[in-house]
Amino acid sequence: MSTENQCVIIHDATLRDGQHAVRHQLGTEEVRLYAEAADRAGIPVVEVGHGNGLGASSLQIGRSRLDDDAMLTTVREALTGTRLGVFMAPGWGTGTDIRKAVDLGADVVRVAAHCTESSVTERHLGLVRELGVEAQAVLLMSHMSDAGRLAEECTRAVSFGAQAVGIMDSAGHYLPADVRERIGAITAAVDVPVIFHGHNNLSLAVANSLAAIDAGATILDACARGFGAGAGNTQLEVLAAILDRQGLRTGIDLRALLQAADLAQEHLMPGPPLIDSVSVMSGLAGVFSGFKLPVLSAAAAAGVDPMDVFAELGRRQVVAGQEDLIADVIQALKEAS
Repeated sequence: MSTENQCVIIHDATLRDGQHAVRHQLGTEEVRLYAEAADRAGIPVVEVGHGNGLGASSLQIGRSRLDDDAMLTTVREALTGTRLGVFMAPGWGTGTDIRKAVDLGADVVRVAAHCTESSVTERHLGLVRELGVEAQAVLLMSHMSDAGRLAEECTRAVSFGAQAVGIMDSAGHYLPADVRERIGAITAAVDVPVIFHGHNNLSLAVANSLAAIDAGATILDACARGFGAGAGNTQLEVLAAILDRQGLRTGIDLRALLQAADLAQEHLMPGPPLIDSVSVMSGLAGVFSGFKLPVLSAAAAAGVDPMDVFAELGRRQVVAGQEDLIADVIQALKEAS
């Protein structure tokens, strides 16, 4: 397809999805430093929060170092031209969390649902529209559904008020052909911008993002240095450089973005994400990337092979929020050995 004059909106999830990689422990100074750098680079949207979104800080999936109010206030104060985004999944977050986030300056609110359950977004998308900020809807673990069903779910979300819709490759499971098929079906079904969010378990996050653009997506998610759950997300500065080379307009200052990525590596993360053997197994098994650290910790304590744990979690088709099943799987593996 021709890319002449095509505009792509980059949605930077470094300060939200990146939290998974550090057990949601980013502090005020780290959050502020990166937000300021992202703003200088002209990134359109910076998303901030607990890795699982508004209201998700909990014993089950991890307490965040900063609460939602502190994170949002810090980032809002750091942004001058960049919009502030938040992510919310019903069941973790509530309408009250959305109202508070908007009061604190959120410009874009994403409401997320499992790939076959867009119906749970209706009330929250309606609330976001009532509050006068941009409402988006994303489908999680989207590899667990086919293109036709994803298009139906996105169409339903649009009817609820979503002004952009899309899919997350939460497990890093897709191949580029999978992305083209699904994004193509969604863009054919809706008349709002389409979103793609990739993970890098099979080293395909950038390639899959480019495939999404080819199929009609105009909003891409990415993180500095790929900072994110498991093997990480689409690497922001690499994606932006490729889009620039292709002649696609992002409005981002690439030199300033590279500086922001350097800052992120120095201040936000112990090291860039690594595609290790466990990450590959997670991607192949179709298990949410955020399971990596909990699985490694629990498997080591129990003396079982984390590869076996991921294989069984994939067989059971677990989703984010079912981290308690890790212990059940480990116990079953020990009893079977």
